[in-house]
Amino acid sequence: MMKLRNRMIKLFALGLLLAILAGCGEGNWNEVANHSAETSVAASSETSNESEPVPAENQRIVSTTVAVTQIMDRLDIDLVGVPKSVKTLPARYDQAVKVGNPMSPDMELVKSLQPTEVLSVTTLQYELEPVFKQAKVNAEFLDLTSLESMQKEILKLGEKFDRQEQAKQLVEEYEQALKELQQATAGKEKPTVLILLGVPGSYLVATEHSYIGDLVRLAGGVNIVQGEKVEYLASNTEYLHQSNPDVILRAAHGMPEEVVKMFDEEFRKNDIWHHFKAVQTGRVYDLEERLFGTTGNLAVSESLKALLPMLYPDIS
Repeated sequence: MMKLRNRMIKLFALGLLLAILAGCGEGNWNEVANHSAETSVAASSETSNESEPVPAENQRIVSTTVAVTQIMDRLDIDLVGVPKSVKTLPARYDQAVKVGNPMSPDMELVKSLQPTEVLSVTTLQYELEPVFKQAKVNAEFLDLTSLESMQKEILKLGEKFDRQEQAKQLVEEYEQALKELQQATAGKEKPTVLILLGVPGSYLVATEHSYIGDLVRLAGGVNIVQGEKVEYLASNTEYLHQSNPDVILRAAHGMPEEVVKMFDEEFRKNDIWHHFKAVQTGRVYDLEERLFGTTGNLAVSESLKALLPMLYPDIS
């Protein structure tokens, strides 16, 4: 089991930005255990600052993920270090030092910046926390695994760095987007949904506890996976077919174009997919990586709007 776990972690490190543990079993759901919400929240609380707000200008803050960097930009907070990414980061951080990949930041670079704080996310905590501790770097892991948890983290950051108004405005934007979506879908039958999360060579099934799963739930979709406590499960097509979802959502990460081709080949060659209602009715959708990441991000409003016609074809 340990070998399988390590293999899964290495595989999904390319694109999922997650530390995943894989279990094994035959003919049943193979549970892939992410780090529990309880563990993440507890660890975050240990590093949280309960004292008076610290002016951001007196801080030397390093952000190691794109999502956190974007949030800090909206809160009008300067950073001395940001992640290296193919994605475009806010212009205000053009002069900030690139500290490396979110999964493996360059600790020498990070330490050279003499940071007062380093920000990452709880989905990377299992792998990175020991690294930061060994380097004696003060790191905080933000919980962005759901819209609600992301909103709480934004408000906490606003309090911590004296940016309460900016934080409140950002949270209210998301509340308004959610309210509009719920009004548009009121009284409509909730579709059942299968969410596949893929990177080159493999894919998993996302539960409601994943970020994309949370968005689908908020949009009124019913995840075919119920009663689980983890974010992702290994795929079992026979079981999935028994659930026969109304909609199949495919999220491609790491190398999106390659993953979409992988999905297309899988759906073409594996005969069982031809018997899925969603495939027969043409309700299989590929999600744009920019909108549907593995953790919360600033594209919430746009993401919810994109989901609407996928889940409710009669809504334009």
